[in-house]
Order: sequence, then structure tokens, then C-alpha cells
Amino acid sequence: MKWILRYFFRTIRLILGPILLLSEKVSTPAGIERPEEAQKQIDERTKHMALYQFKTCPFCIRVRKIIHKLNLKIEHLDAQHNMTYRNELLECGGKIKVPCLKISDPDGSIQWLYESDAIIQYLNDQFSPE
Repeated sequence: MKWILRYFFRTIRLILGPILLLSEKVSTPAGIERPEEAQKQIDERTKHMALYQFKTCPFCIRVRKIIHKLNLKIEHLDAQHNMTYRNELLECGGKIKVPCLKISDPDGSIQWLYESDAIIQYLNDQFSPE
């Protein structure tokens, strides 16, 4: 019975995965335009950030859309298929849960931000033009 459920959910993921990715591609908003100097400053601030994600996770898709909308250059790390990133999440962040935004501060401290709503709030607070 256990293997039947496992294959059922794998089949569902195989069907829904491409649909989710297509939906992301079609519905991702255009990135905001900033003056070149302002964009360089933003890029410098985001240089030490990384998003741990699963490609077809709906919550990760929400975060990627905001990253694109805010025109941020944040590294995307696939924790689903890359065991190195998966182990980093577990050992450093404390749990294998995505999306997770790793924020490395210049003073050497590292913050692991989980939950898509918290990540989106943080990015909007830090990088939204106002």
C-alpha cells in the first residue's frame, strides 16, 4: 500500500511540475527599472544572498517571482537535486525546508530565513522602491 501512495504522488508531481513551471514563466512580472548606480548598490547587497529552493515548489515560485519583480540578483540553489545544498540546509539552517533565504552579513553573521511570506516581506522591506 505504501508504494502505491508513493507512486501516485510521484505521478501527480510529474504531471503538475511542468504546469507550475509554465505558469511561473507566463505570470512572472517584469522587473523594475532602477538607475544604473542604484542597481549596482542593490546588486552589491544581494551578492551575499542565496535562495535554497525546489524547482516546482509553489512557495519557491512565489519567492522567485518577487525576486524577479524587484530585479534582484540572488543565487538560486537547487536543494532538491543537489545533495551539497541539501546538506547545507540541514547542517547550517537546521532543517530541510524550502524556500530558505540565506543572508550573509558583512560582519560574518548568517541568517537563515524560512517561510515564503517572511522572505517576501523581508525582500519588499529591503528593496522595494519607495
